[in-house]
Amino acid sequence: MSVDPVRTGIALALLFAAAIAVMSVGGIRHRTDLTVAAARAFVQLIAVALVIAWIFTHPQGAAVYLGIMVLAAAWTANRRMRGDRRDFAAVLVAILLGAGATVLIVAATGALSFTAQALLPFSAQMIGGAMTTAILAGMRLRDDVTDNLPVFENYVALGATYRQAGSHFARRASERALVPTLDQTRSAGLVTLPGAFVGMLLGGATPLAAAQVQLLVLIGLLLVQSVTALLTTRLVSPLPGNLGRNVAVPFTESP
Repeated sequence: MSVDPVRTGIALALLFAAAIAVMSVGGIRHRTDLTVAAARAFVQLIAVALVIAWIFTHPQGAAVYLGIMVLAAAWTANRRMRGDRRDFAAVLVAILLGAGATVLIVAATGALSFTAQALLPFSAQMIGGAMTTAILAGMRLRDDVTDNLPVFENYVALGATYRQAGSHFARRASERALVPTLDQTRSAGLVTLPGAFVGMLLGGATPLAAAQVQLLVLIGLLLVQSVTALLTTRLVSPLPGNLGRNVAVPFTESP
C-alpha cells in the first residue's frame, strides 16, 4: 500500500484542528496536553521509523532496541505509581518476564519467523501491553490499600510486612488490570478490528494471515498481562514511600 505524504499531512492537520476545536467548544482543558502529545508522537514515530528501518538491515541492533524499550516501559510504569528504586526493579522484572515468556513461546514454536521484521514489532506490542498492565495493577493496588488503610495497618500491626499485608489486596488489583485486555479479546472482530489485523490488511496481507497474527497478539497479551499483573502486585510496595512512612511497623518486621 502506497502512502502519499502530502495527503497524509493534510489529513493529520485537519484531524488535529478538529480535535482542538471540539475541546475548545466543549471547554475541555487538555488542549495543551493534546498539542504536546501530538508533537511528541510525531517526533517519536519518525525517529522510531528511522531506527527500525536501520534495524531491519542490521538485525543485531534489535536486542539493544528492545532492551531500551523495556527500561523505558518500567520507568514509565514506576513513575505513574510513584514508586522508588526498589519498585522500579520490581516493575522491570514483571515486564521483562511477562513479555519475555510470550516472545519465547512464539519464537520457539516458529509461529512467527525468527527475523527482526517479524519478532521486533510483536515484541514491542508485548512490552507495551506489559507496561499498561503494570501501571493499572500497581495503581489499583495502591488505591485499594490507601482507601482501606486501617485494614492494611492492622495486618502490619499483627506482624506482617508491607508486601504480606498488601497481598490481601493484590488479587483484586490483578483482576481489574486484566479487564481491558479480556474485553478487547472478547470483542475482537465484533466491536473492533484490532490494530495488527488492520495494519496487515493495509499492508496487503490476506484476511486469514492477518487473523492468525492478530490471534497471536491477543492471546500473547493475555499471558503477558497475567504474568505482569501478578508479579507487579506481589513485588512492588503496596504504598508509595511518602505514605508508607506514616504506617506503624512492628519492631520485629521491616517494611
